[in-house]
Amino acid sequence: MKNAMLDALLMQADAVIITDRNHVIVNVNDAYESVTGYRKKEIIGLRAGILKSGLTPLKTYEMMKESIHHLKPWSGVFINRKRNGELWHSHITITPLDLQGEVYYVGVFRNLSEINEGMYVSEYRKTKIQNEILRVLALSCEIRDPDIENHLNRVQQLTAKFLQAYNKATNGALSEEYIQRIVNASIMHDIGKSGIPDGILYKPGTLTVYERAIIETHPLIGADILSKISNELDDDLFRQDMITAHEIVLSHHEKWDGTGYPYKLSGNDIPFAAQVVSIVDVYDALTSRRAYKDAWTQYQAASYLNEQKGKAFQPELVDIFLDMLGVDIGDLVR
Repeated sequence: MKNAMLDALLMQADAVIITDRNHVIVNVNDAYESVTGYRKKEIIGLRAGILKSGLTPLKTYEMMKESIHHLKPWSGVFINRKRNGELWHSHITITPLDLQGEVYYVGVFRNLSEINEGMYVSEYRKTKIQNEILRVLALSCEIRDPDIENHLNRVQQLTAKFLQAYNKATNGALSEEYIQRIVNASIMHDIGKSGIPDGILYKPGTLTVYERAIIETHPLIGADILSKISNELDDDLFRQDMITAHEIVLSHHEKWDGTGYPYKLSGNDIPFAAQVVSIVDVYDALTSRRAYKDAWTQYQAASYLNEQKGKAFQPELVDIFLDMLGVDIGDLVR
């Protein structure tokens, strides 16, 4: 009875693999042999990991193992390697079966190269492409400043850490996809400064009213640059990232109390992504030494952020950011 049921599962048109609880291969069907190049007699008794290419994100395997360990079906995308060394991008559904007290895992593969519409890009690869292209665009716009690459890298890394801390504090209010979009886009925040004259941008000391007015045009310049880039990159791969980048570039100098620029937005009229990057950008600028300023200590910068709660920044975000830094807010107000 048990063998008959397992054999019946192999009659599907898609590639099928059956393993035991220890992920040892029990059987595969003809379609699996045809797609992978492996014959039954070669792989029965081996662990299913023989197909691994090393390109599937570890998180994918972790999610898969978590689901099937609790005897729940799981679906996802694997990048495996065929017998001849070619990569095999496939969507797989794994269904645990309890047959007469023994657990089996039935994997049904769909070869993504056979999908007719569009071109498949794995989530991992998609994220890498998006992040690297936005990074190149940001650096190319600000190449005049030798310190800018380090600043952009720090802002991006700190934004990622901040958003994870925010999610922990809010019981997962943000999706991982949205977090990644903000992280990707954060590197673009100051691209508009490419349109500001060096003499104003790097001037030591106080700016004149006229010079300050010019500096405050950089979000508008950046938004215009992004609009042109978006027109050239009219592709679903970048659409959401560019929308988020536009929010950050245009609004990261707005202030919670409405005294910022360029549009004097206030409160939650300021896009969330811009609220986040604003705090990170100010903190990194304060704690970094530049040709025209000395670096502040973490304590000095934290004190400033705390003083600006409800003025420049959203109070809850500041509290989460300072907690992430390990700063005791009580110490700042004594």
